Amino acid sequence: GMNYGDYIEQLTYLLFLKIADEKGVSVPEGCSWSDLRVLSGTDLTDHYTDMLRKLSREKGLLGDIFAGSLSKFRRPVNLKRLINMIDETEWSAIDVDIKAEAYEGLLQKYASEQKGAGQYFTPRPAIRAVVRCIRPDIRENPKFTIHDPAVGTGGFLIAAYEWMLDRTMDGAALSREERRRLQKHTFSGGEIVPETKRLALMNLYLHEIEADIYYGDSLAEGPHTGRRYDCIMTNPPFGIKGGGEYPNRQDFTVKTSNKQLNFLQHVVTILKPGGRAAIVLPDNVLF
Repeated sequence: GMNYGDYIEQLTYLLFLKIADEKGVSVPEGCSWSDLRVLSGTDLTDHYTDMLRKLSREKGLLGDIFAGSLSKFRRPVNLKRLINMIDETEWSAIDVDIKAEAYEGLLQKYASEQKGAGQYFTPRPAIRAVVRCIRPDIRENPKFTIHDPAVGTGGFLIAAYEWMLDRTMDGAALSREERRRLQKHTFSGGEIVPETKRLALMNLYLHEIEADIYYGDSLAEGPHTGRRYDCIMTNPPFGIKGGGEYPNRQDFTVKTSNKQLNFLQHVVTILKPGGRAAIVLPDNVLF
């Protein structure tokens, strides 16, 4: 008895814990996968609730994934069933492509079934076409960066990563340093919906990408407005609530309440000189 969005969220928490356990990621005491899998009944649901609370207070990726997390399981038997199902597989042994694709499939299904969820999920063929036009390349400069100010579930960042791997014989043509930089220091983004930020981080984690995703409104003034990027690819949300407001930005040329036009202005201000950007916009924005 939970909706599909809640189900994906709970699955994300449990899957993350299982993979973290396999990879030997350190978690607070009592919060490991093995602590969870031995329990059942109300002991299990109580411990799970407690565990989520503890994890949400952690720093770094753990805290980001579990931020504001709550258990949505009313019946212990349902939680137990999902734990057993996840426990049957050694996830870290599965090919990255396969597990990442399975998770993306869930996100795609979520986008098609939930009203309004589609705006956080850009169709993959559209994303790949944009990446082919932008042709990102980590070797362009030693501090090469890619950014998406409306990151959604991370589709543009992941497609850019995959494109660069494809073009370098799966990374074989990159130096060890370039490869490390590609995985750890190339990607960043912003997301205004906390639940969507969580899904993006998990999606990126399954693709073995570390990205710096901030939570907040990209159009508002903040630390993120001071940074500059080599490549920006984004599909800003279409007229979400909060329309009709003028962002308080000294660096915008045109004062307008049109969200898409403001995203366009934002992208121009955060692009490095000589950088490249692609933005998915409805026709009427430019005419």
